[in-house]
Amino acid sequence: MNFLLRLSLVLAALLLGGCGQSTPAALDQQLYIWQRQWTPAHEPALRQSHGDFSSLRVLALQAFPGAGWSRAHVDAALLKADGRPVIAVIRLDGQLKALDEDEVIAQIQQVLSDWQAQGLAPVGVEIDHDAGNARLPAYGKFLGQLRQVLPDSLRLSITALPAWLDSPALPGLLAAVDSSVLQVHAVSDPRQGLFDPKQARRWAERWGAVTTRPFYLALPAYGVALLTQDGSGPVVESEVPIDRVGERRELLADPQQVAGLVAGLRADPPKHLAGLIWFRLPLAGDRRAWSLTTLGAVARGDNLDSRLALHLQERDGLYDIRLVNQGNLDSPWPQRMTLVVGACDGVDALAGYTLQQTPGLLTFTRIQEGRLAAGAQRAIGWARCTKIEQGAFNVYP
Repeated sequence: MNFLLRLSLVLAALLLGGCGQSTPAALDQQLYIWQRQWTPAHEPALRQSHGDFSSLRVLALQAFPGAGWSRAHVDAALLKADGRPVIAVIRLDGQLKALDEDEVIAQIQQVLSDWQAQGLAPVGVEIDHDAGNARLPAYGKFLGQLRQVLPDSLRLSITALPAWLDSPALPGLLAAVDSSVLQVHAVSDPRQGLFDPKQARRWAERWGAVTTRPFYLALPAYGVALLTQDGSGPVVESEVPIDRVGERRELLADPQQVAGLVAGLRADPPKHLAGLIWFRLPLAGDRRAWSLTTLGAVARGDNLDSRLALHLQERDGLYDIRLVNQGNLDSPWPQRMTLVVGACDGVDALAGYTLQQTPGLLTFTRIQEGRLAAGAQRAIGWARCTKIEQGAFNVYP
């Protein structure tokens, strides 16, 4: 074989090999907006989220057993001004005994008509219905009927559960919609946690092997509290406080765990995975959600770090002592902090901490749990001292 022929064959092999190693498409990132009542806090949250999330999936309508239908009070003007594509989410509680197909379709058509009258032009409808496996054939029939009455311009998607992977009705169900959103958080016993990244990856792989259409993963950026009393099963407290005594256990999705899963999905995405949808848009003061700073950092794949420091504000010898999170990762309140001081004739700790004074040293010790959002600060105490060394402090996690 002459040299030119051998060279031609080598080049052809390299080109063919390169075709099989195409760079995976970037994963789309979207946000759920799940608040039933919109407040002024939505405006800065939407504005700050604009650069990281392409689309918004907005709770529009809910149906509950016994309670009937409930509309979310959406700020249509704010949503229109935001400009991102919007998907209207219809929540049909999984405890509904059956779906009245005609009634459900009429309610969906009405909410879409009302949104359009307010200047909103949703690009899709998502049905969120936690049906049991035995009801999936009927659910698929309903989705087929809904698809026929919706305009062709509206994409139809569903929220899906990993438990459906065991149902022979799943392929037919997925064929009735344009895409699916696999929920991989809060799908098992809440006492075992909100999220398992290894299990989520396995579910995503299996889902990609079943569906022939794009799917998304719904990922957690929030926490809940489990309330138990007298040995009864846990009650889940989320955005709305529950007036109930008993043991309270806080669960929070770990940003670093979720970030690890996202990095793996980027490097080696399951078949048909189109993107990630984060639950949920956090608002200022939301005590059970990641801060928007942390959520954005995880979505972008930034390195995560909590840089806790003590900041002092002094006036006439009176020092206001504040804990500051200078990083991009929300942090639990540290267990202990020490501060080098001169002579002090008055000191005190504020809520959440107790204070011990020894010669030349103040020690703050945590007495209750709390979190400090990325970029936030909180006062932990005050001291009247001859001096406090600005950089002479230690923070112990």
